[in-house]
Amino acid sequence: MTPVVSIASLIALLGLPLFLVLSLFALIGFSSESLPHSIYFAELMRLAGNPTLIAIPFFTLGGFVLAESKAPERLIRLARALLGWMPGGLGVVTVLVMALLTSFTGASGVTIIALGGLMLPALVKGGLGERFSLGLITTSGSIGLLFPPSLPLILYGVVSETPIEKLFLGGMLPGILMVAGMAALSIYQGVKKGQVKDFEKVSILSAVKAAIWEIPLPIVVVGGIYGGYFTATEAAVITVVYVLFVEVFITKDVAIRALPKIMQETTVLVGGILLIIGSALALTNYLVFVDAPSILLTWIEATLTSKFSFLLALNIFLLIVGSLMDIFSALVVVVPLISPLAMRYGVDPVHLGIIFLANLELGYNHPPMGMNLFISSFRFNKPIVEVIIAAIPFLILHLLILGIITYVPALTLAPIAWFGQ
Repeated sequence: MTPVVSIASLIALLGLPLFLVLSLFALIGFSSESLPHSIYFAELMRLAGNPTLIAIPFFTLGGFVLAESKAPERLIRLARALLGWMPGGLGVVTVLVMALLTSFTGASGVTIIALGGLMLPALVKGGLGERFSLGLITTSGSIGLLFPPSLPLILYGVVSETPIEKLFLGGMLPGILMVAGMAALSIYQGVKKGQVKDFEKVSILSAVKAAIWEIPLPIVVVGGIYGGYFTATEAAVITVVYVLFVEVFITKDVAIRALPKIMQETTVLVGGILLIIGSALALTNYLVFVDAPSILLTWIEATLTSKFSFLLALNIFLLIVGSLMDIFSALVVVVPLISPLAMRYGVDPVHLGIIFLANLELGYNHPPMGMNLFISSFRFNKPIVEVIIAAIPFLILHLLILGIITYVPALTLAPIAWFGQ
């Protein structure tokens, strides 16, 4: 073990924040190779000049304003009006609304906290069972991360230098497959429990009228990007202006005096992400200097002889990483190391990104350290073991869908070809 690795390991064990561990690792590495420390700050300056990063704070702010408003309740009411007639319909509603909210906030924990208290009693009262309902809400919190304008998709594009518009397209069918699988499980549970329909009738007309301002948002964002009317960065600005106008001045769900607090929460999250990205890029510079990727590539090529075995090993590795690290940290630390290896095995960069995110969103729910498990345990005051048991059927389903996403690249790449990206 090199002195650099030994010192960095000791720093990590002290429990310091990840960006400090990465920064110190990079600075110690630069010192050990007699490199100027200015390289570290040069990476931060290069990062600050990336125009794509502007999308992250704007989409985050828009998502946080939506979560603070009553928009999720209106969307739930609309979904219930449309789908409440089917067995397990309320479970389907939960999956759809949580996926939509997570795609805008980029944080599954926010979705669980914002919607969990509202949906869990309704699901139990609707006859789906407490254990099933708890597992559904816990694992639904992260499935929206594959849909635009997901922050992890944008972050992967920045770190790997992959076009974000292609990633948005590539995540659509895998994301729909995830949602469809969860919805099918809800319908099966509704049939098994003898739940014929939602316990509360909701007028479709009144539900549409109530959510009339929220309905256009995803259509404008996605349609505008792929219709060529604006870029992903411009879509982020349009999103936050539209959301602020609707929720502050039209529905008046969010008071103007509440905006500073929402902006503060946004700044904390975005600032943490940017610190981690800058530190990780500096560390990547050091690893490239000492030729770590080539050494790793030589070892992997000697060990893994096919693309199939590489993808299998990648999935196992990412599932472990996803259960130990948050998705933003995992992306910026691991992607620069894995991307060159994946290219050597013929894995498309967009397909690799969707595999990464599908694994990492599963890691949110994967014991022993999945973040959503602990958030759900805290939110619903349930023992962590009970939450893990409730999540197991959904984890099995996610693993099956992950296998399809991994070994059927057309699921990711076909929409890109269709839209000529």
